[in-house]
Amino acid sequence: MQFVMKIEAVLFDMDGTLVDSEGTHHRALSDVLDGLGLAKPAGFDAAMTGQSLRAVYEHLVAEAGLPLSYAELATAKYRAFLDRIGELHWRPGAQQALAAVAEAGCAFAVVTNSDRMLLDASLKVLGLTRPDLITVSRNDVREGKPQPEPYLRAAWLLSLTPAQCLVVEDSQAGATAGLAAGMTVIGWPEASRPDMSFGAGALVAPPHDLARLLAGLL
Repeated sequence: MQFVMKIEAVLFDMDGTLVDSEGTHHRALSDVLDGLGLAKPAGFDAAMTGQSLRAVYEHLVAEAGLPLSYAELATAKYRAFLDRIGELHWRPGAQQALAAVAEAGCAFAVVTNSDRMLLDASLKVLGLTRPDLITVSRNDVREGKPQPEPYLRAAWLLSLTPAQCLVVEDSQAGATAGLAAGMTVIGWPEASRPDMSFGAGALVAPPHDLARLLAGLL
């Protein structure tokens, strides 16, 4: 009989998973580019979903001729995002998913490719700021998603093994990171992204019913 390790914690991505913020990120970047007289390449927002700002920067330099340094883009993008912080709200179904985690007696953490400033601001809007919440931002690791380091760091902070952790992600980059970390992964596509692929080995939850699948696994 094969031993299956019990899931002890659920590690949630933030943007597009807990908080309906992907559109706000896209609009904030457009605000910056508009001010420079530049436009995003066709399909850019969809291609960059879940990627780090560094990856976005490198693509914009190569494909749109962005004249800013990485630090300049980061400063401008963060300012534009914070100007739009009032747009943020819970993704439908996310609070029910957190309730299912609590009902199962599991811990949860937030693991994001966003920098610490944006992570903290977004969690404050959701009312999720608390002293004991484990969070991992892009500033906390050497390599962001799709590398496994962010999820491995979260497991370490929780004093758990990867096998004891379950990842919930709305992007391919995030799912790739979770799978590479050796964790169970649920891909939770946004309703507007039925095309999203999460890779072999990932489970997929319906866009509006993550809690049911979670409850069956915990």
